[in-house]
Amino acid sequence: MGARSGKPELADIVRAHGAAFRAAHRLCGVQHRALRAIERCRTAALGGELRQCDRCGTQRYVYHSCRNRHCPKCQTRAKERWLAARRAELLPVPYYHFVFTLPHQLNALAQGNPRELYAMLFAAASETLVEFGENPRWLGGEIAATLVLHTWGQTLSQHLHVHCLVAAGALSPSGAWMRSRRGFLFPVKALSIVFRGKFLAALGDAFARGRLALSGATTALGKPRPQRALLAALRAKPWVVYAKRPFAGPDPVLDYLGRYTHRTAISNERLVALEDDAVRFRYKDYAHGARRRVMHLEPLEFLRRFALHVLPRGFNRIRHYGLLANRSKRALLARARAALDAPVPTPESCESIAAFWQRIAGLDIERCPRCHRGTLRLVATLAPQTHPPP
Repeated sequence: MGARSGKPELADIVRAHGAAFRAAHRLCGVQHRALRAIERCRTAALGGELRQCDRCGTQRYVYHSCRNRHCPKCQTRAKERWLAARRAELLPVPYYHFVFTLPHQLNALAQGNPRELYAMLFAAASETLVEFGENPRWLGGEIAATLVLHTWGQTLSQHLHVHCLVAAGALSPSGAWMRSRRGFLFPVKALSIVFRGKFLAALGDAFARGRLALSGATTALGKPRPQRALLAALRAKPWVVYAKRPFAGPDPVLDYLGRYTHRTAISNERLVALEDDAVRFRYKDYAHGARRRVMHLEPLEFLRRFALHVLPRGFNRIRHYGLLANRSKRALLARARAALDAPVPTPESCESIAAFWQRIAGLDIERCPRCHRGTLRLVATLAPQTHPPP
């Protein structure tokens, strides 16, 4: 057994074991494309630029990113652009954080029907929150909510859940801002019961209409009796909905969103080592007080788990509801700000890539890395190729 030198990246694992993984497992098109993009990211295969220092002549190859949303190297700039847009939409009120989780008995169904099950999860969670917001007992108006889908746990296992950020209040039909009670928005147990009912109603309808692909471990669910048994078992157990500590205002919300919205199933920072027969990575063991541990997985099992979390093509994993729904967002947010006597935020200007990296990482990507005095100038555009330049 030999360990490869240096700290590994996800791309290294795909390059080393991707061919064997593809041969051993039947992948869908979007999984193939994600793995191919990750292994080619920032290599000569995607093309790039040749830059040269105008002072000492040092040359540097800069290769293009794959921009695949499952690539851990390609999310930082996308995340920052997204956050800039959200900054203009946040209201000057506290925000509550809810998490809606599907029981693990649904994992096999989700593997064969990710688009359908994830859509049901979004619909059940969002409809539950919207209905509680409209209820005069709690708020009596239209809420502002952002939901983010996560499909993984710390060890890359399936853990299907949505994180929900909800403003502490709602816009009433008359245009007044209905503030929530201090330290409380909605009762979690009641949310859980309604969420469960909505999801199971949608699942039962999908069974009845034959909308789900059933094979392998789910083949038996093609018949009514096993369907009814599954629905009854799921209805008999409590579903997990929990509320985290509320955020005091927009700035903590943005900080949170920055950590959650564009996260991939595993970051390069969590990878410890790539060996011939194992991938080692860090994880938090929440069953034992969130202790940090290191997991060892056989490389093909690691890639199998990672591939579970590749989303269906075009599936939107960040969705907005209520005041933030696209159909009438601008007008409703303006009414909410008027009710709160809050100023309209100033739109942010678009910054260059160089300015972005200077702000995020303190890195001057235009400065020569050798003499530290010259500027790297573009001297050639590089076409995509199979083999990297010397």
